[in-house]
Amino acid sequence: MRVVLADLKSHRGFVSKDTVVGGYGSRLDPFSRVTNVMAYLKKKFHDVPSVHLAYIAAILSRAGHEVTFTRGAEVDGDIALTLSSLVDYKHETTWADRMRARGVKVGFIGITASKMPELFVDHCDFILNGEPEAGVMRIAQGIIPSGITVSEAINDLDSLPFPRWDLVTEDRTRKFGIKWSSRPVGGGFPLLASRGCPEFCTYCPHRILAGYRARSISNIVDEIERLCDQVTEPYVIFRDPLFSEQRDRCIELCDEVERRGLKFTFEAETRLDRLDVELLDRLHKAGFRAMSFGVESLDPATLKKSGRRPIPQEHQREIIAHCRKLGIVTAGFYVLGFLQDTWDSIAATIDFSIDLGSTFAQFKILTPYPGTPMFKQLEPLLTETDWEKFDGYTPTFRHPNLTEPEIRFLLGAAYTRFYVRPSYLANFLKIQNTAVREWK
Repeated sequence: MRVVLADLKSHRGFVSKDTVVGGYGSRLDPFSRVTNVMAYLKKKFHDVPSVHLAYIAAILSRAGHEVTFTRGAEVDGDIALTLSSLVDYKHETTWADRMRARGVKVGFIGITASKMPELFVDHCDFILNGEPEAGVMRIAQGIIPSGITVSEAINDLDSLPFPRWDLVTEDRTRKFGIKWSSRPVGGGFPLLASRGCPEFCTYCPHRILAGYRARSISNIVDEIERLCDQVTEPYVIFRDPLFSEQRDRCIELCDEVERRGLKFTFEAETRLDRLDVELLDRLHKAGFRAMSFGVESLDPATLKKSGRRPIPQEHQREIIAHCRKLGIVTAGFYVLGFLQDTWDSIAATIDFSIDLGSTFAQFKILTPYPGTPMFKQLEPLLTETDWEKFDGYTPTFRHPNLTEPEIRFLLGAAYTRFYVRPSYLANFLKIQNTAVREWK
Protein backbone atom coordinates (compact mmCIF):
# COMPACT_ATOMS: atom_id res chain seq x y z
CA MET A 1 0.00 0.00 0.00
CA ARG A 2 1.23 3.49 -0.86
CA VAL A 3 0.55 6.02 1.89
CA VAL A 4 0.92 9.78 1.43
CA LEU A 5 1.80 11.77 4.55
CA ALA A 6 0.92 15.46 4.23
CA ASP A 7 2.19 18.35 6.34
CA LEU A 8 0.88 21.17 4.18
CA LYS A 9 2.79 24.43 4.03
CA SER A 10 0.57 27.47 4.45
CA HIS A 11 0.27 30.18 1.82
CA ARG A 12 -0.16 32.98 4.41
CA GLY A 13 2.28 34.20 7.04
CA PHE A 14 4.24 31.69 9.08
CA VAL A 15 2.29 28.71 10.37
CA SER A 16 3.52 26.27 13.02
CA LYS A 17 1.54 23.05 13.58
CA ASP A 18 2.11 19.57 15.02
CA THR A 19 2.91 20.18 18.71
CA VAL A 20 2.50 23.98 18.69
CA VAL A 21 -0.42 25.07 20.89
CA GLY A 22 -1.03 21.38 21.50
CA GLY A 23 -1.45 20.87 17.75
CA TYR A 24 -3.98 23.63 17.01
CA GLY A 25 -1.07 25.59 15.57
CA SER A 26 -0.31 29.30 15.35
CA ARG A 27 -0.07 31.73 12.47
CA LEU A 28 2.05 34.88 12.47
CA ASP A 29 0.72 37.26 9.85
CA PRO A 30 3.14 40.18 10.20
CA PHE A 31 1.47 43.35 11.49
CA SER A 32 4.51 45.59 12.04
CA ARG A 33 8.12 46.01 10.92
CA VAL A 34 9.33 44.02 13.92
CA THR A 35 6.96 41.12 13.25
CA ASN A 36 7.91 41.17 9.57
CA VAL A 37 11.48 40.41 10.63
CA MET A 38 10.27 37.79 13.11
CA ALA A 39 8.17 36.01 10.48
CA TYR A 40 11.17 35.88 8.14
CA LEU A 41 13.43 34.45 10.83
CA LYS A 42 10.79 31.92 11.91
CA LYS A 43 10.55 30.63 8.34
CA LYS A 44 14.32 30.10 8.36
CA PHE A 45 14.76 28.62 11.83
CA HIS A 46 11.39 27.37 13.09
CA ASP A 47 9.98 25.39 10.16
CA VAL A 48 10.27 22.17 12.15
CA PRO A 49 9.10 18.84 10.67
CA SER A 50 6.20 16.95 12.23
CA VAL A 51 7.22 14.47 14.90
CA HIS A 52 3.82 12.76 14.70
CA LEU A 53 4.16 12.15 10.96
CA ALA A 54 7.69 10.84 11.57
CA TYR A 55 6.26 8.29 14.02
CA ILE A 56 3.55 7.35 11.53
CA ALA A 57 6.15 6.89 8.78
CA ALA A 58 8.11 4.54 11.04
CA ILE A 59 5.04 2.43 11.81
CA LEU A 60 3.99 2.13 8.17
CA SER A 61 7.46 1.47 6.76
CA ARG A 62 8.10 -1.18 9.42
CA ALA A 63 4.99 -2.98 8.14
CA GLY A 64 6.34 -2.89 4.59
CA HIS A 65 4.22 -0.08 3.15
CA GLU A 66 5.53 2.56 0.76
CA VAL A 67 5.57 6.01 2.37
CA THR A 68 5.74 9.28 0.46
CA PHE A 69 5.70 12.80 1.89
CA THR A 70 4.32 16.10 0.62
CA ARG A 71 4.07 19.69 1.79
CA GLY A 72 1.51 20.64 -0.83
CA ALA A 73 1.93 18.73 -4.08
CA GLU A 74 -0.86 16.32 -4.95
CA VAL A 75 0.62 12.84 -4.88
CA ASP A 76 -0.96 9.60 -6.03
CA GLY A 77 -1.43 6.92 -3.41
CA ASP A 78 -3.92 4.59 -1.80
CA ILE A 79 -4.35 6.62 1.39
CA ALA A 80 -3.34 10.13 2.46
CA LEU A 81 -2.92 10.99 6.14
CA THR A 82 -3.08 14.76 6.62
CA LEU A 83 -1.91 16.73 9.65
CA SER A 84 -4.76 18.99 10.75
CA SER A 85 -4.58 22.45 12.32
CA LEU A 86 -7.04 25.13 13.33
CA VAL A 87 -5.18 28.05 11.78
CA ASP A 88 -4.92 26.53 8.28
CA TYR A 89 -7.80 24.06 8.10
CA LYS A 90 -9.36 25.65 4.97
CA HIS A 91 -6.19 25.02 3.00
CA GLU A 92 -5.99 21.47 4.38
CA THR A 93 -9.59 20.60 3.51
CA THR A 94 -9.29 22.09 0.01
CA TRP A 95 -6.20 19.95 -0.59
CA ALA A 96 -8.05 16.91 0.73
CA ASP A 97 -10.91 17.53 -1.72
CA ARG A 98 -8.46 17.56 -4.61
CA MET A 99 -6.82 14.35 -3.43
CA ARG A 100 -10.16 12.58 -3.10
CA ALA A 101 -10.98 13.65 -6.65
CA ARG A 102 -7.86 11.72 -7.70
CA GLY A 103 -9.26 8.59 -6.05
CA VAL A 104 -7.15 8.75 -2.88
CA LYS A 105 -8.77 7.96 0.47
CA VAL A 106 -8.01 10.86 2.82
CA GLY A 107 -7.80 10.82 6.60
CA PHE A 108 -7.06 13.61 9.07
CA ILE A 109 -5.03 13.31 12.24
CA GLY A 110 -4.26 15.73 15.08
CA ILE A 111 -5.99 17.55 17.89
CA THR A 112 -7.99 19.87 15.60
CA ALA A 113 -9.63 17.06 13.65
CA SER A 114 -10.18 15.20 16.94
CA LYS A 115 -11.80 18.08 18.82
CA MET A 116 -13.46 19.82 15.86
CA PRO A 117 -14.37 17.04 13.40
CA GLU A 118 -17.16 19.15 11.92
CA LEU A 119 -14.52 21.21 10.09
CA PHE A 120 -13.13 18.13 8.30
CA VAL A 121 -15.74 15.39 8.14
CA ASP A 122 -17.18 16.49 4.75
CA HIS A 123 -13.72 16.59 3.19
CA CYS A 124 -12.30 13.20 4.13
CA ASP A 125 -13.00 9.49 4.37
CA PHE A 126 -11.99 9.15 8.01
CA ILE A 127 -10.66 10.97 11.07
CA LEU A 128 -8.38 9.37 13.66
CA ASN A 129 -9.74 10.76 16.92
CA GLY A 130 -6.89 10.94 19.44
CA GLU A 131 -3.16 10.42 19.21
CA PRO A 132 -2.76 8.76 15.79
CA GLU A 133 -0.32 5.90 16.33
CA ALA A 134 -2.81 3.21 17.46
CA GLY A 135 -5.10 3.94 14.52
CA VAL A 136 -2.15 3.93 12.11
CA MET A 137 -1.06 0.52 13.43
CA ARG A 138 -4.45 -0.85 12.35
CA ILE A 139 -4.06 0.82 8.94
CA ALA A 140 -0.64 -0.86 8.65
CA GLN A 141 -2.44 -4.19 9.15
CA GLY A 142 -4.77 -3.37 6.26
CA ILE A 143 -7.75 -2.19 8.33
CA ILE A 144 -8.86 1.01 6.63
CA PRO A 145 -11.05 3.14 8.93
CA SER A 146 -14.24 4.94 7.95
CA GLY A 147 -15.81 8.00 9.53
CA ILE A 148 -14.65 9.17 12.96
CA THR A 149 -12.56 6.39 14.48
CA VAL A 150 -11.08 6.41 17.98
CA SER A 151 -7.31 6.06 18.10
CA GLU A 152 -6.41 5.12 21.65
CA ALA A 153 -3.48 6.73 23.48
CA ILE A 154 -0.51 4.40 23.81
CA ASN A 155 0.61 4.21 27.43
CA ASP A 156 3.91 2.41 26.77
CA LEU A 157 5.65 5.05 24.68
CA ASP A 158 8.82 2.94 24.62
CA SER A 159 6.96 0.46 22.39
CA LEU A 160 6.81 2.95 19.51
CA PRO A 161 9.46 2.80 16.77
CA PHE A 162 11.76 5.79 16.53
CA PRO A 163 10.66 8.54 14.11
CA ARG A 164 11.78 8.19 10.49
CA TRP A 165 12.93 11.67 9.53
CA ASP A 166 14.25 10.48 6.18
CA LEU A 167 10.66 9.71 5.11
CA VAL A 168 8.86 12.90 6.13
CA THR A 169 11.14 15.76 5.15
CA GLU A 170 13.91 16.82 2.84
CA ASP A 171 17.54 15.95 3.63
CA ARG A 172 18.29 18.08 6.69
CA THR A 173 21.88 17.01 7.20
CA ARG A 174 23.22 19.60 4.74
CA LYS A 175 21.65 22.42 6.74
CA PHE A 176 23.59 21.76 9.91
CA GLY A 177 26.73 23.62 10.82
CA ILE A 178 25.53 27.13 9.99
CA LYS A 179 24.08 28.33 13.24
CA TRP A 180 22.35 31.51 14.40
CA SER A 181 21.55 32.01 18.04
CA SER A 182 21.91 28.29 18.86
CA ARG A 183 19.24 26.84 16.53
CA PRO A 184 20.64 25.84 13.12
CA VAL A 185 19.40 27.15 9.82
CA GLY A 186 16.54 24.89 8.82
CA GLY A 187 15.59 24.03 12.38
CA GLY A 188 16.34 20.73 14.09
CA PHE A 189 14.92 17.32 14.95
CA PRO A 190 11.94 17.28 17.33
CA LEU A 191 11.85 14.69 20.12
CA LEU A 192 9.00 13.80 22.46
CA ALA A 193 10.34 12.54 25.78
CA SER A 194 6.80 12.63 27.17
CA ARG A 195 3.26 13.35 26.05
CA GLY A 196 0.51 15.42 27.61
CA CYS A 197 1.21 17.86 30.43
CA PRO A 198 1.07 17.42 34.24
CA GLU A 199 0.05 21.06 34.80
CA PHE A 200 -3.52 22.44 34.89
CA CYS A 201 -3.44 25.77 33.04
CA THR A 202 -7.01 26.39 31.87
CA TYR A 203 -5.98 28.01 28.57
CA CYS A 204 -3.52 25.36 27.37
CA PRO A 205 -4.54 22.58 24.92
CA HIS A 206 -1.53 20.33 25.68
CA ARG A 207 -3.43 18.22 28.19
CA ILE A 208 -6.85 17.82 26.54
CA LEU A 209 -6.11 15.03 24.04
CA ALA A 210 -4.53 12.45 26.35
CA GLY A 211 -2.99 12.14 29.81
CA TYR A 212 0.62 12.66 30.82
CA ARG A 213 3.04 9.80 30.09
CA ALA A 214 6.84 9.69 29.96
CA ARG A 215 9.34 7.51 28.11
CA SER A 216 12.19 5.76 29.87
CA ILE A 217 15.52 7.56 29.86
CA SER A 218 17.24 4.67 28.11
CA ASN A 219 14.68 4.76 25.30
CA ILE A 220 15.09 8.54 24.87
CA VAL A 221 18.88 8.28 24.71
CA ASP A 222 18.64 5.33 22.32
CA GLU A 223 16.75 7.62 19.93
CA ILE A 224 19.35 10.36 20.34
CA GLU A 225 22.16 7.88 19.77
CA ARG A 226 20.53 6.66 16.58
CA LEU A 227 20.17 10.27 15.41
CA CYS A 228 23.86 10.91 16.19
CA ASP A 229 24.74 7.92 14.00
CA GLN A 230 22.82 9.49 11.11
CA VAL A 231 23.75 13.17 11.54
CA THR A 232 26.94 14.77 12.83
CA GLU A 233 26.20 16.62 16.08
CA PRO A 234 22.43 16.99 15.49
CA TYR A 235 20.31 19.70 17.06
CA VAL A 236 17.45 18.16 19.06
CA ILE A 237 14.28 20.06 19.96
CA PHE A 238 12.53 18.52 22.95
CA ARG A 239 8.86 19.24 22.31
CA ASP A 240 7.58 18.37 25.79
CA PRO A 241 5.65 21.32 27.28
CA LEU A 242 7.46 20.72 30.61
CA PHE A 243 10.86 19.15 29.95
CA SER A 244 12.34 19.42 33.46
CA GLU A 245 9.21 18.39 35.37
CA GLN A 246 11.26 15.75 37.24
CA ARG A 247 14.73 16.87 38.24
CA ASP A 248 15.98 13.32 38.79
CA ARG A 249 15.02 12.36 35.24
CA CYS A 250 17.01 15.30 33.87
CA ILE A 251 20.08 14.26 35.85
CA GLU A 252 19.66 10.66 34.70
CA LEU A 253 19.38 11.86 31.10
CA CYS A 254 22.59 13.88 31.40
CA ASP A 255 24.43 10.96 33.01
CA GLU A 256 23.37 8.55 30.25
CA VAL A 257 24.29 11.01 27.47
CA GLU A 258 27.74 11.51 28.98
CA ARG A 259 28.21 7.77 29.61
CA ARG A 260 27.61 7.06 25.92
CA GLY A 261 29.74 10.02 24.80
CA LEU A 262 27.04 11.47 22.56
CA LYS A 263 27.75 14.79 20.88
CA PHE A 264 24.67 16.89 20.16
CA THR A 265 23.02 20.12 21.26
CA PHE A 266 19.42 20.58 22.30
CA GLU A 267 16.72 22.96 23.41
CA ALA A 268 13.63 22.47 25.55
CA GLU A 269 10.55 24.19 26.95
CA THR A 270 9.97 24.20 30.69
CA ARG A 271 9.01 26.19 33.78
CA LEU A 272 11.64 28.30 35.48
CA ASP A 273 10.70 26.94 38.89
CA ARG A 274 11.68 23.49 37.61
CA LEU A 275 15.26 24.69 37.12
CA ASP A 276 18.09 25.61 39.46
CA VAL A 277 21.69 26.69 38.95
CA GLU A 278 23.16 23.23 39.54
CA LEU A 279 20.71 21.56 37.17
CA LEU A 280 21.42 24.15 34.48
CA ASP A 281 25.14 23.42 34.78
CA ARG A 282 24.52 19.70 34.31
CA LEU A 283 22.20 20.24 31.35
CA HIS A 284 24.60 22.65 29.70
CA LYS A 285 27.42 20.14 29.99
CA ALA A 286 25.22 17.60 28.19
CA GLY A 287 24.48 20.02 25.32
CA PHE A 288 21.63 22.27 26.52
CA ARG A 289 21.85 25.48 24.47
CA ALA A 290 18.37 27.07 24.31
CA MET A 291 15.29 27.24 26.50
CA SER A 292 11.75 28.56 26.19
CA PHE A 293 9.52 29.17 29.18
CA GLY A 294 6.20 30.72 30.08
CA VAL A 295 5.84 33.86 32.16
CA GLU A 296 2.40 34.69 30.73
CA SER A 297 1.46 37.51 33.14
CA LEU A 298 3.17 39.53 35.85
CA ASP A 299 0.14 39.38 38.16
CA PRO A 300 0.10 36.28 40.45
CA ALA A 301 -3.67 36.59 40.99
CA THR A 302 -4.29 36.47 37.24
CA LEU A 303 -2.13 33.37 36.90
CA LYS A 304 -3.87 31.58 39.76
CA LYS A 305 -7.30 32.22 38.24
CA SER A 306 -6.01 30.60 35.05
CA GLY A 307 -4.71 27.52 36.86
CA ARG A 308 -1.05 28.49 36.55
CA ARG A 309 1.25 28.49 39.56
CA PRO A 310 3.15 31.81 39.91
CA ILE A 311 6.94 31.77 40.03
CA PRO A 312 8.81 34.25 42.29
CA GLN A 313 10.38 37.03 40.24
CA GLU A 314 13.69 36.66 42.07
CA HIS A 315 13.96 33.04 40.97
CA GLN A 316 13.12 33.94 37.37
CA ARG A 317 15.87 36.56 37.33
CA GLU A 318 18.37 34.15 38.87
CA ILE A 319 17.73 31.49 36.24
CA ILE A 320 17.86 33.90 33.29
CA ALA A 321 21.05 35.48 34.61
CA HIS A 322 22.71 32.07 34.92
CA CYS A 323 21.56 31.11 31.42
CA ARG A 324 23.14 34.30 30.13
CA LYS A 325 26.36 33.39 31.95
CA LEU A 326 26.40 29.92 30.37
CA GLY A 327 25.44 31.23 26.92
CA ILE A 328 22.06 29.48 26.91
CA VAL A 329 19.56 31.26 24.65
CA THR A 330 16.28 32.05 26.43
CA ALA A 331 12.81 32.82 25.07
CA GLY A 332 10.01 34.03 27.34
CA PHE A 333 6.33 33.55 26.46
CA TYR A 334 3.77 36.19 27.48
CA VAL A 335 -0.01 36.27 27.12
CA LEU A 336 -1.88 39.56 26.89
CA GLY A 337 -5.60 39.95 27.50
CA PHE A 338 -6.52 37.78 30.47
CA LEU A 339 -9.96 38.76 31.77
CA GLN A 340 -8.37 40.56 34.73
CA ASP A 341 -5.99 42.52 32.49
CA THR A 342 -6.09 46.28 32.11
CA TRP A 343 -3.96 48.66 30.08
CA ASP A 344 -1.74 49.18 33.12
CA SER A 345 -1.35 45.48 33.94
CA ILE A 346 -0.33 44.64 30.38
CA ALA A 347 2.10 47.57 30.35
CA ALA A 348 3.60 46.19 33.58
CA THR A 349 3.98 42.73 32.00
CA ILE A 350 5.77 44.28 29.02
CA ASP A 351 8.06 46.21 31.38
CA PHE A 352 8.86 42.99 33.23
CA SER A 353 9.73 41.18 29.98
CA ILE A 354 12.32 43.86 29.28
CA ASP A 355 13.62 43.82 32.85
CA LEU A 356 13.93 40.03 32.87
CA GLY A 357 16.22 40.24 29.85
CA SER A 358 15.62 36.97 28.02
CA THR A 359 17.22 36.65 24.58
CA PHE A 360 13.82 36.55 22.90
CA ALA A 361 10.22 37.19 23.88
CA GLN A 362 7.00 36.02 22.30
CA PHE A 363 3.80 37.91 23.00
CA LYS A 364 0.38 36.53 22.13
CA ILE A 365 -3.22 37.46 22.76
CA LEU A 366 -5.20 35.17 25.07
CA THR A 367 -7.03 32.75 22.79
CA PRO A 368 -9.72 30.33 24.02
CA TYR A 369 -9.01 27.02 22.29
CA PRO A 370 -11.80 24.44 21.87
CA GLY A 371 -11.71 21.70 24.47
CA THR A 372 -9.97 23.77 27.15
CA PRO A 373 -11.65 24.98 30.36
CA MET A 374 -10.88 28.54 29.23
CA PHE A 375 -12.98 28.01 26.09
CA LYS A 376 -16.02 27.03 28.15
CA GLN A 377 -15.52 30.13 30.31
CA LEU A 378 -15.16 32.56 27.40
CA GLU A 379 -17.54 30.97 24.88
CA PRO A 380 -20.35 33.45 25.70
CA LEU A 381 -17.92 36.32 24.96
CA LEU A 382 -16.70 35.08 21.57
CA THR A 383 -16.84 37.65 18.77
CA GLU A 384 -14.84 35.82 16.08
CA THR A 385 -16.56 33.17 13.95
CA ASP A 386 -13.62 32.38 11.64
CA TRP A 387 -11.72 29.58 13.39
CA GLU A 388 -8.55 30.37 11.43
CA LYS A 389 -8.43 33.67 13.34
CA PHE A 390 -7.81 31.69 16.56
CA ASP A 391 -4.12 32.09 15.77
CA GLY A 392 -2.74 33.63 18.95
CA TYR A 393 -2.43 37.11 17.44
CA THR A 394 -6.08 38.05 16.82
CA PRO A 395 -8.65 39.16 19.44
CA THR A 396 -11.43 36.57 19.45
CA PHE A 397 -13.64 37.55 22.40
CA ARG A 398 -15.15 40.63 23.99
CA HIS A 399 -12.77 41.80 26.73
CA PRO A 400 -14.33 43.45 29.81
CA ASN A 401 -11.64 46.14 30.12
CA LEU A 402 -10.06 46.61 26.69
CA THR A 403 -11.31 47.19 23.16
CA GLU A 404 -9.99 45.16 20.22
CA PRO A 405 -7.97 48.13 18.87
CA GLU A 406 -6.41 48.59 22.31
CA ILE A 407 -5.42 44.93 22.55
CA ARG A 408 -3.94 45.01 19.05
CA PHE A 409 -2.03 48.19 19.87
CA LEU A 410 -0.62 46.70 23.08
CA LEU A 411 0.49 43.57 21.22
CA GLY A 412 2.36 45.63 18.64
CA ALA A 413 3.81 47.87 21.36
CA ALA A 414 5.08 44.80 23.23
CA TYR A 415 7.15 43.61 20.26
CA THR A 416 8.44 47.09 19.47
CA ARG A 417 9.39 47.92 23.04
CA PHE A 418 11.13 44.56 23.59
CA TYR A 419 13.14 44.38 20.38
CA VAL A 420 13.77 48.01 19.41
CA ARG A 421 16.08 49.06 22.25
CA PRO A 422 19.87 49.11 22.77
CA SER A 423 19.79 46.77 25.79
CA TYR A 424 18.19 44.07 23.64
CA LEU A 425 21.23 44.12 21.38
CA ALA A 426 23.44 43.63 24.43
CA ASN A 427 21.42 40.57 25.48
CA PHE A 428 21.34 39.18 21.96
CA LEU A 429 25.11 39.53 21.58
CA LYS A 430 25.55 37.92 25.03
CA ILE A 431 27.62 40.85 26.31
CA GLN A 432 28.68 40.04 29.88
CA ASN A 433 31.06 42.90 30.66
CA THR A 434 29.18 45.34 32.91
CA ALA A 435 30.87 48.45 31.54
CA VAL A 436 30.21 47.42 27.94
CA ARG A 437 26.56 46.59 28.71
CA GLU A 438 26.04 49.96 30.37
CA TRP A 439 27.65 51.75 27.43
CA LYS A 440 25.48 49.83 24.97
